[in-house]
Amino acid sequence: MSPLFISTMRTVVPLVAGWLLSLAAWAGFSVESEQAVSAVTLVLALAYYAVFRLLEVVGTKLRGNTLQRAAGFLLGWARPPAYPDTSAALPPVTTYGGGRAQ
Repeated sequence: MSPLFISTMRTVVPLVAGWLLSLAAWAGFSVESEQAVSAVTLVLALAYYAVFRLLEVVGTKLRGNTLQRAAGFLLGWARPPAYPDTSAALPPVTTYGGGRAQ
Protein backbone atom coordinates (compact mmCIF):
# COMPACT_ATOMS: atom_id res chain seq x y z
CA MET A 1 0.00 0.00 0.00
CA SER A 2 1.20 3.52 -0.77
CA PRO A 3 2.79 5.48 2.12
CA LEU A 4 0.73 8.49 0.97
CA PHE A 5 -2.55 6.60 1.42
CA ILE A 6 -1.47 5.27 4.82
CA SER A 7 -0.40 8.69 6.10
CA THR A 8 -3.64 10.21 4.77
CA MET A 9 -5.72 7.60 6.59
CA ARG A 10 -3.74 8.20 9.79
CA THR A 11 -4.54 11.92 9.46
CA VAL A 12 -8.20 11.71 8.51
CA VAL A 13 -9.26 9.10 11.08
CA PRO A 14 -8.18 11.17 14.14
CA LEU A 15 -9.87 14.25 12.66
CA VAL A 16 -13.13 12.37 12.16
CA ALA A 17 -12.80 10.84 15.64
CA GLY A 18 -12.27 14.31 17.12
CA TRP A 19 -15.32 15.58 15.30
CA LEU A 20 -17.44 12.66 16.53
CA LEU A 21 -16.14 13.08 20.08
CA SER A 22 -16.99 16.78 19.97
CA LEU A 23 -20.51 15.95 18.79
CA ALA A 24 -20.85 13.62 21.76
CA ALA A 25 -19.41 16.26 24.09
CA TRP A 26 -21.90 18.88 22.92
CA ALA A 27 -24.92 16.53 23.02
CA GLY A 28 -27.57 18.27 25.06
CA PHE A 29 -25.67 21.57 25.16
CA SER A 30 -26.51 24.60 23.11
CA VAL A 31 -23.31 26.33 22.05
CA GLU A 32 -23.55 29.45 19.92
CA SER A 33 -19.84 30.02 19.42
CA GLU A 34 -18.47 28.29 16.35
CA GLN A 35 -14.96 29.09 17.58
CA ALA A 36 -15.55 27.14 20.79
CA VAL A 37 -16.86 24.15 18.85
CA SER A 38 -13.89 24.30 16.47
CA ALA A 39 -11.40 24.58 19.34
CA VAL A 40 -12.92 21.63 21.21
CA THR A 41 -12.93 19.55 18.02
CA LEU A 42 -9.28 20.36 17.38
CA VAL A 43 -8.23 19.58 20.95
CA LEU A 44 -10.14 16.29 20.94
CA ALA A 45 -8.62 15.26 17.58
CA LEU A 46 -5.11 16.07 18.81
CA ALA A 47 -5.70 14.24 22.09
CA TYR A 48 -7.09 11.21 20.23
CA TYR A 49 -4.04 11.09 17.97
CA ALA A 50 -1.57 11.65 20.82
CA VAL A 51 -3.06 8.94 23.05
CA PHE A 52 -3.20 6.25 20.38
CA ARG A 53 0.19 7.19 18.91
CA LEU A 54 1.71 6.95 22.39
CA LEU A 55 0.08 3.55 22.89
CA GLU A 56 1.44 2.48 19.53
CA VAL A 57 4.98 3.50 20.54
CA VAL A 58 4.63 1.73 23.89
CA GLY A 59 3.36 -1.32 22.01
CA THR A 60 6.54 -1.45 19.94
CA LYS A 61 8.65 -1.58 23.11
CA LEU A 62 6.64 -4.43 24.66
CA ARG A 63 6.87 -8.02 23.61
CA GLY A 64 4.22 -8.91 21.11
CA ASN A 65 2.47 -6.46 18.84
CA THR A 66 -1.16 -6.60 19.92
CA LEU A 67 -1.17 -3.15 21.55
CA GLN A 68 0.73 -1.64 18.64
CA ARG A 69 -1.68 -3.06 16.07
CA ALA A 70 -4.78 -2.11 18.07
CA ALA A 71 -3.61 1.47 18.57
CA GLY A 72 -2.52 1.70 14.95
CA PHE A 73 -5.89 0.37 13.79
CA LEU A 74 -7.64 3.08 15.81
CA LEU A 75 -5.40 5.63 14.08
CA GLY A 76 -6.58 4.42 10.68
CA TRP A 77 -3.89 1.89 9.76
CA ALA A 78 -2.30 -0.92 11.76
CA ARG A 79 1.28 0.32 11.18
CA PRO A 80 2.87 3.70 10.53
CA PRO A 81 3.85 4.37 6.92
CA ALA A 82 7.35 3.27 5.91
CA TYR A 83 9.17 5.67 3.65
CA PRO A 84 12.09 4.55 1.46
CA ASP A 85 15.59 5.69 2.42
CA THR A 86 16.54 8.44 -0.01
CA SER A 87 19.71 9.61 1.69
CA ALA A 88 21.91 8.04 -0.99
CA ALA A 89 19.78 9.27 -3.90
CA LEU A 90 21.48 12.66 -4.27
CA PRO A 91 25.11 13.63 -3.94
CA PRO A 92 25.99 15.87 -0.98
CA VAL A 93 25.77 19.60 -1.49
CA THR A 94 29.08 21.41 -1.47
CA THR A 95 29.63 25.12 -1.22
CA TYR A 96 32.35 27.04 -2.99
CA GLY A 97 33.93 30.32 -1.94
CA GLY A 98 33.47 29.88 1.78
CA GLY A 99 29.70 29.52 1.55
CA ARG A 100 29.07 33.10 0.43
CA ALA A 101 27.41 34.05 -2.81
CA GLN A 102 29.79 35.68 -5.27
